Amino acid sequence: MRLAVRGDRRHTGGDRGGDRDAARAGAIEAAAETAPGQICEQRDVAILRSCPGLGRITIATLLAEASEPLNKRDYHALRTLSGVAPVTKRSGKSCIVLQRHACNKRLQNAVYHWGRVAVQHDPISRQRYAALRHRGHGHARALRSVVDRLLYVLCTLLKHQILFELSDVAAQPIHPAA
Repeated sequence: MRLAVRGDRRHTGGDRGGDRDAARAGAIEAAAETAPGQICEQRDVAILRSCPGLGRITIATLLAEASEPLNKRDYHALRTLSGVAPVTKRSGKSCIVLQRHACNKRLQNAVYHWGRVAVQHDPISRQRYAALRHRGHGHARALRSVVDRLLYVLCTLLKHQILFELSDVAAQPIHPAA
């Protein structure tokens, strides 16, 4: 493959590329002013990015696969869709709690990695994971519990439109309602 080398050409006309960029920026600003929901969605992405363990691919999966529950801030729907909520089977005197298999597999995979990375980088998630492992839970079960807490925190942050800050969470622990 050969690259053509061109000499130094100076544009004598106006800078058309700069005009196009300015026009695009103006169109984006006008669209943002006419669509107030757009600002809220951008704020939601900023909140998602502030959560421990969430990277750009995990955020993209959450937004693509669970956009409606995220918009509604529906914690229970997020738990069910992602496979974090357990299934309880009761019959007579027996009660068995199992992992939910009827869920969105992409979302389940994304929240698994969210929990795994959060355990590595977030001290509260690490403590919760260690306590669950100490009680005899397996790795995947402990991660699902960590993700359950993280989903609750995420829905709370989205409802109140505030960013995640570790100092706030450490001062006041949040426990999801069972």
